[in-house]
Amino acid sequence: MVTSSVLVPRVESLASSGIKSIPKEYIRPQEELNNIGNVFEEVKNNEGPQVPTIDLMEIESEDKVVREKCREEIVKAAKEWGVMHLVNHGIPDDLIDRVRKAGQAFFDLPIEEKEKYANDQASGNVQGYGSKLANNASGQLEWEDYFFHLIFPEDKRDISVWPKTPSDYTKVTSEYARLLRSLASKILSALSLGLGLEEGRLEKEVGGMEELLLQMKINYYPRCPQPELALGVEAHTDISALTFILHNMVPGLQLFYEGKWVTAKCVPNSIIMHIGDTVEILSNGKYKSILHRGLVNKEKVRISWAVFCEPPKEKIILKPLTEIVTEAEPPLFPPRTFAQHLAHKLFRKTQDSLTPPKAD
Repeated sequence: MVTSSVLVPRVESLASSGIKSIPKEYIRPQEELNNIGNVFEEVKNNEGPQVPTIDLMEIESEDKVVREKCREEIVKAAKEWGVMHLVNHGIPDDLIDRVRKAGQAFFDLPIEEKEKYANDQASGNVQGYGSKLANNASGQLEWEDYFFHLIFPEDKRDISVWPKTPSDYTKVTSEYARLLRSLASKILSALSLGLGLEEGRLEKEVGGMEELLLQMKINYYPRCPQPELALGVEAHTDISALTFILHNMVPGLQLFYEGKWVTAKCVPNSIIMHIGDTVEILSNGKYKSILHRGLVNKEKVRISWAVFCEPPKEKIILKPLTEIVTEAEPPLFPPRTFAQHLAHKLFRKTQDSLTPPKAD
């Protein structure tokens, strides 16, 4: 169990206090407000591009032609979109339901109970219950609370920070982590082959079974009295190799595709998968790490379970793989450790927020 020395205001407290207008630090800049719509209207839009759905049923088929067709679809979606709905992914529906119920049960606890698990970002204790602290010059906040913890490999976990309520939280989350780690290997294999590399190459480059870290962040987006002014998560790309996302079938995820925000549909029994910056760098930009954000709404609480598959912070130098770099296609990214890439992104974000807006 974690305890924080700093009292952080929780978005859930704000949302349940009966406020009619949100505090100014949650209001997005004007250029963003122009394109924040009603998510329930947006999700009905069937015109234009839609996030691809990939059926993984045949990913390990004994029939080579069938197997390769499935892998080619993953590769195509990774190159064109960098995000996809995975169906027939091999993780039982009842386990996914239990993971959702366990996370929901934690967030259903009174705030004072959840505070017993509060993280302390100032002292570097990032695992536990938290809310976004303003880490950019504009002091901008997001309309969400969360619970963050490392869930795999098992020998690197700190079970003391995991929720004790509900009682099956550790059991179901651990089982989900094991199966998700196996799914990550299958996806990385398909992506390696899609680059003309040996099947295990990307897996090795991101740390292998011993070093690739699975970090789960349960995002809790309370109802928002002015959803047209706020975001649950601001626009960003994931720094991970891959990110896998479950949600409670309330829409909110938007992807920036071909210059427009596209709202992801809620596909039953699917897991959303993002390509992260790490794989984009290793592939020299062939696979896309897509910009995405989360909308909020007035009517329904949205919960998502994001698992970030991340390489170790210092042990591996991330750079475009030598086999796919040519004179015609030189490296698009400089060599950096994962920690340096993260620091570079945070620095750029701070610089962006310090830059005065351009005059029209």
